[in-house]
Amino acid sequence: MQVKQRRLGLIAGCGDFPLLFAEAAKAQGVSLVCVAIKDEASAKLTNAVETIHWVTFGEVKKVIDIFKHEGITRAVMLGGITKTRFFKDRPAVDAGGNAVLRLAKDKKDLTLFKAAALYLRLHGITLVSALICLNDLLARKGTITQREPTARERGDITFGYRIAKRVAGLDIGQTVAVKDKVILAVEAIEGTDSAIRRAGTLGNGGIVIVKTARPGQDMRFDIPVIGARTITVLKEAGVSCLALEKNKTLIAGRAEVARLADEADIAVVVV
Repeated sequence: MQVKQRRLGLIAGCGDFPLLFAEAAKAQGVSLVCVAIKDEASAKLTNAVETIHWVTFGEVKKVIDIFKHEGITRAVMLGGITKTRFFKDRPAVDAGGNAVLRLAKDKKDLTLFKAAALYLRLHGITLVSALICLNDLLARKGTITQREPTARERGDITFGYRIAKRVAGLDIGQTVAVKDKVILAVEAIEGTDSAIRRAGTLGNGGIVIVKTARPGQDMRFDIPVIGARTITVLKEAGVSCLALEKNKTLIAGRAEVARLADEADIAVVVV
């Protein structure tokens, strides 16, 4: 995908996704003004963007002020926020943050994302999809590893996919762990990796992980993504198969993901 705008904003939370986007944007000649969430975003972003500004969680007005000062009218929002901080840290929220919370009817991820997008748009900043720079990383249908899923694993994929879609539609999480058509774990506030590890303590190997997008996924928000670290977590948890949804999941470092999965005898399939 060709990027027409050569300067974008990036609101960066935790995980590898913001850095992946920043590196792809840089390779395509796109300059990024990054607003990074303290204690969430990676310090590696500093060398991957034009300029970086650090804000605390809840400083929404400050984000808008930074983008306006930098002349940014379009931005990408990537990476998560550790939601347990809502309960543990009780972070301070500025006037903009309070406005977002008033727009949101609850604190589900999608609700908060949409409220933030609306508030930013009201102040002249439009959120766009990360696919503006990462379209080539979308998972296409087929098996990306040497080993195909077994008949048992395919049965678990079919079983788990329906449930994962329903769970994602409720905005609870996007991942389920299955073994012999038994749900071992459902991703919730703890995140994908922790849900997989929890399944590993229960399943005793041969676990199938199914990762989907929400029904009608808004590709501006919370796009499912896997990478090399995902395969490491799968191996440690005794997972034998990972199923992803086509055209809705990003694979960072596809060749490396396939190599590591082959070494661990994990089948990775896009359905």
